[in-house]
This record gives sequence, structure tokens and C-alpha cells, in this order.
Amino acid sequence: MIVRGMLWILAALMLGGIVHLSTVLAMPEAAKQDAYARLAPLAPVNAVAPLAAPTPQATIMPFMDPAFAVAVCRYDISSRPLKLNAPVSQAYTSVTFYTRNSVAYYAINDRAAGRRAIELDLMTAAQHAQVPEEEDVTAADRLIIESPTNTGLIVLRALAPEPGLMAMARHALAGAQCRPGDVQQ
Repeated sequence: MIVRGMLWILAALMLGGIVHLSTVLAMPEAAKQDAYARLAPLAPVNAVAPLAAPTPQATIMPFMDPAFAVAVCRYDISSRPLKLNAPVSQAYTSVTFYTRNSVAYYAINDRAAGRRAIELDLMTAAQHAQVPEEEDVTAADRLIIESPTNTGLIVLRALAPEPGLMAMARHALAGAQCRPGDVQQ
């Protein structure tokens, strides 16, 4: 009798674990108010839009750090590739790429870029295959990122190491551009 009761408890625990795991894995697909949907009224497609600083009462995105100025670009590269140009701030600047379903697939910061601006081309694999191979253009001259989806988000962050330097960080992001462009130069 005790063995039979233990088997029922074990079966219930296994069923509960399966239900829990499947719910957690299905949640990103079932969520209606994901990051892309929340930013739709604030950020036009293929343009950089600054986000308001988070406050304890209200924030656009969860877990936003108040020490960073944040701007986003909702992109759609179904018809044309995208050119991103983000000037770097004096402290720290990062750019992160997300798919439409909020899966991060690429990130770069100002130290990795090694320049005064982060410049890159974002395109699909099919668009990348159409770019002509040029002998005088090397990977160091031209950073090409392949997006796994046609739509997604680019999140730009600039650090303000002190509250008084937030204007400097916002100014750096104000110069960022995210626009469709012909990458065949």
C-alpha cells in the first residue's frame, strides 16, 4: 500500500514538472505584450527612438538600469538591408540585437568596435549572399551582421557613470542612425 502511494506521488511530481516546463517554454510565444509590441507605439520602424528613463513607478522595459541612456530601433529588413551608425559615448556604449521574439543573437560594444562609432550593416542571409565579394573591402572595414529574422529590435545603451553625465550619454545616442540602405558600395 505504501509503495502504491509513493508511485502516485512520483507520477504527480513528474506530471507537475512536465506541465511546468512546457508552460515556461511556451510563454515567450504566447506573450502578447513582448518587448517588440510594447515599443511599437514609441519607436517607428527603421528609426532610432530614445526611451524615457526608468522610474520606480513606471518603466517601459523590465530591469532597465537608470545609469544607462537607452534608445531602440525596431527594424524590418524584409525588403532592404539596414545600416546602423551609433556614435560612442565617453564612458561605454553597447548595441544588442534581438529577434522579434526577444532572442538576443548579437552584441557589440565600443571597445570591440575600436572606433569613434559603431557602424555595421544588418541583413538577412539571402541579402548577404547577394553582396559582391570585393577584394579591397575586408571584414575589418565592414561589419555585416546576419539577422535570423526579418524583424526585430536593436537596443543601444550608453553609460552615464554619474547622474550629472546623463545628458552626455543621451546626446551620444541622439546621433545614432538606423536606416535602410544599399550596402553594395
